[in-house]
Amino acid sequence: STMRQRNTTDPFHSADPLHSSTDLSEGKEKLRLKQEVGLISGVSLIAGTMIGSGIFMSPEWVLHHMGNPASSLLIWAACGLLAMFGALSYAELGTIIKESGGEYIYILRIFGSFPAFLFAYTSVILVRPAGLAAVCLSFAEYAIAPFYPGCSSPQVAIKCTAAACILILTTINCLNVRLATSVMNIFTAAKLLALLVIVVGGLLLLANGKTQSFQNGFQGTTAGIGAVGVAFYQGLWSYDGWNNLNYVTEELKKPEVTLPRALMIAIPLVTCLYLLVNVSYLAAMTPSELLSSGAVAVTWGDKVLGSWAWLISLSVALSTFGSSNGTFFSGGRVCYIAAREGHMPDILSMAHVRCLTPSPALLFTSAMSLIMIISGSFTSIVNFFSFMAWLFYGMTISGLLYLKIKKPELPRSYKVPIIIPIIVLMAAVYLVLAPIIEQPQIEILYIVLFIFSGIIFYFPLVHFKYHPRCLQRVTLHLQLLLEVAPTTRDAN
Repeated sequence: STMRQRNTTDPFHSADPLHSSTDLSEGKEKLRLKQEVGLISGVSLIAGTMIGSGIFMSPEWVLHHMGNPASSLLIWAACGLLAMFGALSYAELGTIIKESGGEYIYILRIFGSFPAFLFAYTSVILVRPAGLAAVCLSFAEYAIAPFYPGCSSPQVAIKCTAAACILILTTINCLNVRLATSVMNIFTAAKLLALLVIVVGGLLLLANGKTQSFQNGFQGTTAGIGAVGVAFYQGLWSYDGWNNLNYVTEELKKPEVTLPRALMIAIPLVTCLYLLVNVSYLAAMTPSELLSSGAVAVTWGDKVLGSWAWLISLSVALSTFGSSNGTFFSGGRVCYIAAREGHMPDILSMAHVRCLTPSPALLFTSAMSLIMIISGSFTSIVNFFSFMAWLFYGMTISGLLYLKIKKPELPRSYKVPIIIPIIVLMAAVYLVLAPIIEQPQIEILYIVLFIFSGIIFYFPLVHFKYHPRCLQRVTLHLQLLLEVAPTTRDAN
C-alpha cells in the first residue's frame, strides 16, 4: 500500500518489535539503518547543529527587542537554561520510548495517531524545511560576502548559493551515514575554534578596558511580554538543535547511556560559549553599532582582526554549513519515521539497499527546503519556525508529565525531576501565547490554519485508509528508480 497500516493498540511495546510487514521478503535478512552514532558523534550532532547561524545573526535582534546589553545577556543565559531543561526532559522520554523520530514518535505513542499526524504533516512540509532553509540562507550570506565588499550581496546570488548548499548536503547524507557524521565532527571542531577566537579577542578587549557597553547595562530595558517573547524566539533559534539526538535514537550506540551524556556535555558547553561570544561582541562594539550591523561577526572581525577579518566570514560559512548538515540529518529522519508509521507515503519510509540511508525522505526534505529558500527571508522564517516548534515542544513535554504521573512503572534508565518539565511546559505556553497577545500577526493565524488543514488528508488517507491505485504504481516505479526497499524498526 502507499501508506502503511500500523497496529497501535499498545503504544509503547509491539508484539513484534521488528514489524515483519516491513521485511524485504520472507526468510531474507531485514533491512535497517545502522547504529553509527557514538558519544563523540552525538555531542557533535547536538553542538554542531546548535552552533549555526544564530550566534552570528541573532544577537542584534535579541538586543533590539530587549533594549540594552545586560538584559539581552540574561535572555541568552535563560535560553541556554531552557534548552538544557528541555533536553533533560527529552532524555527521559528517549529512554522510555527507544525509537527515532523525536516529538513525532513521542506524540504518537502517548496521544495517538491524529495529533502525531498533524505534527508530522506540519514538521515535514513546513517546520524542518524552514529551519534548514534559514540556516542555508545565512550560510550563503556569509559565504559570498567577501565577493561583494562594501555593498550588500544580491538576493539571487544568496539564494542560488543556499540552494547549492542543500544539494551538496543531500548528496552527502544520501551516500553514507558515517560520511555525514564525519562531516559533522570536522565542522563542529572548526566552528568551536572560530568561537574561541572571538571569545579570546573579547577577553583581551575587556582586559584593555573596553567596558563602556556594560555601563548602565539595564537602562532602557523593554518590559512588554510580547517583546520579551520575540527576543526569546531569536535567542532560542541559536539553541535549536538541543533535541536533535532524539530524532536518531535507533542509530545511537547504547542510547540509554549515550543520549543523556551527550546532552549534558553539549548544551552547557554551547551556553557558555554563547555568553562569552556576546560579551566579546559588546566589548568590540557599542550597542548602536551592534544594532546597525547586518552581520555581527563580520563587523567584529573588521574591528578586532583588521586585515584578517576574512577568517571570520570563512568560519561562519563553515559553521553554518555544519549546522545545516545536522539539521538535514535529523530532519530527514522525521519524514522517514512518519512514513514508516503510516502517516506519510510509503516510499518515504524506505532506505537505499546499499547505502542504508533514508534517501527518499532526505530527497523530499531537500525539495521542500528549496521551495522555502525561493519564497522566504531569514528573520520571518525564524519567528514562525519558533512559534510552531514551541507549540509542539509543549505538547511533547506534557506527554512526559502524563507518563511520570500515570505510568511511573514504565522502565527508564534516566529520570528527570518533575519540576524541570513543568518549567519547560510553562515556558512553552508563554512563548506560544505572549507574541499572540501583545503583537498579534495575521501570519500566525495562517500557520494555525495550515496545521489544522492536515485534517483534510488525515481522515481519507490514514483513518479510512483510502489509497488510490495510481499512487501504488508511482511508489513501485520510484522504488525501482531510487533503488530503495522497506526497512524494519531496530529493537533497542
